[in-house]
Amino acid sequence: MFENMTTQQLLERRKAIKAEAEGLNDNEKLAKLEEEVRAINDELEARQKKEEERRRLAASIVEGAGRKFEAAPDETHEEKDIRSSKEYLEAWVRDAKKGTDTECRALLTVNASGVVPVPTYVEGKIRTAWERLEIMRRVRKVSYKGNLSVGFEVSSTPAAVHDEGDTAPDEETLVLGSVTILAKSIKKYIRISDEAMDLTGEDFADYIVDELTYRISKAAQEALIGLIATLPDTVSTTSVSADAVSGAPDVSIVPTLAAHLSDETRKSETVVIINKLTEADFEAARVQANFAVDPFRGLTVLYDSSLPAYEDASEDDVWMIVGDLEIGALANLPRGNSMDIVDIKYDDKSEAEADLVKITGREFIGLGIVADKAFALATKPGA
Repeated sequence: MFENMTTQQLLERRKAIKAEAEGLNDNEKLAKLEEEVRAINDELEARQKKEEERRRLAASIVEGAGRKFEAAPDETHEEKDIRSSKEYLEAWVRDAKKGTDTECRALLTVNASGVVPVPTYVEGKIRTAWERLEIMRRVRKVSYKGNLSVGFEVSSTPAAVHDEGDTAPDEETLVLGSVTILAKSIKKYIRISDEAMDLTGEDFADYIVDELTYRISKAAQEALIGLIATLPDTVSTTSVSADAVSGAPDVSIVPTLAAHLSDETRKSETVVIINKLTEADFEAARVQANFAVDPFRGLTVLYDSSLPAYEDASEDDVWMIVGDLEIGALANLPRGNSMDIVDIKYDDKSEAEADLVKITGREFIGLGIVADKAFALATKPGA
């Protein structure tokens, strides 16, 4: 009876019944009106439940639900002990130099058919590489196989406050978008002497793994900065956006950019990213203000040389980023979280005449900006 009526029509009919019942002395008619009100209330309640379920499903899409990932099997105590042993570290070094994994597999007693894990000592070196980079260690990291799609809200109708029986608010219009994160190979190679190839165990890990993993992490950080700096100023179903403000290093530019961030960003986690050379310009602004104003408004300042210094930037170049890295960015390491797996390959032939060995490190990393208005950009104004 009521399925073809809009919610607005149902509310208007219920209000009309209330007016019709006032002063009515016919019990039979009152009973029919009461039954009709009950049916209207049941229909409204059913619609409300349906709408709540739709909102729940929409929210689950935004939060990344809808995909199932198999968790990696837990490592046994026995395998952990093996990975922590000096013998396993030495075997991993020898395998790395030969480009094989046979010696490590010979020591493993379980899961030997899968990817050979790195020694505990090397894993610590890899984790340290992330921690040395103040920007990357603030970025959320996941480990999902293949390409990863992360949903976000493009737009929605806000909720409204209304009195019982009044005109109902309009039905929400919700538009969802999705950012696709594609894993890419990041490589770094160094040249070492034949003498360095004779290093073993911890000495080798200190010299080689430290350098390669740090450089790969640094390259990932610079790629992330590039993604943020090139965000469009308008959100779409395939990309989040960032507002750009034209301005110079002064005491007002950082608060101005922070005002353009979304409500979801947190002041306690908001950072300022600049080239270290730009800090001198902010210091000059601070001096000009008689040290009465903090140009960074108490936010944490991080540095990355892939952003141009203000004095070297061209017109419209992004020279500063303000935003929340944990909410706004995501790193996917499909072969192991925290860069647990880094390919290291050796070439001792191409430059053998110079007694040099080329060592290449490679990691697959997917980077994406996944929250709208989580960042704001400062661009250099024209002359």
